[in-house]
Amino acid sequence: MKIAVGGQMNKKEIKDYIDSHSDGGRVTCEIFTDTEAAMKVKSGEYDYYVGACQSGAGGALAMAYGVLGRDKCATIGMCGIAPKESKVIDAVQRGCKAFGFTNEQVEPAMSLLLKHLP
Repeated sequence: MKIAVGGQMNKKEIKDYIDSHSDGGRVTCEIFTDTEAAMKVKSGEYDYYVGACQSGAGGALAMAYGVLGRDKCATIGMCGIAPKESKVIDAVQRGCKAFGFTNEQVEPAMSLLLKHLP
């Protein structure tokens, strides 16, 4: 599985988390601008997009909304609302390819995503 890290904040922290929890190399990731990351997912070069910002939706997913479409994007954590496993499962089952969360939620968001992404 290949993950493109976009969004506006904590890109290195997200990459470091993925790299250290990649389940024996099953998951690889690279950091891009939000536009580049969304385009790499759209082209099929990467499987998923993840991004963080202060709200969990705006700067985390803005370009993904435009490039991939809102139906392929999910905010899984927002200010004051922690990522929930049921929300991640629902988004994955709906075929979402881009996931946003707040910059303080890297560990809980990424642990759920890595657990449930195929």
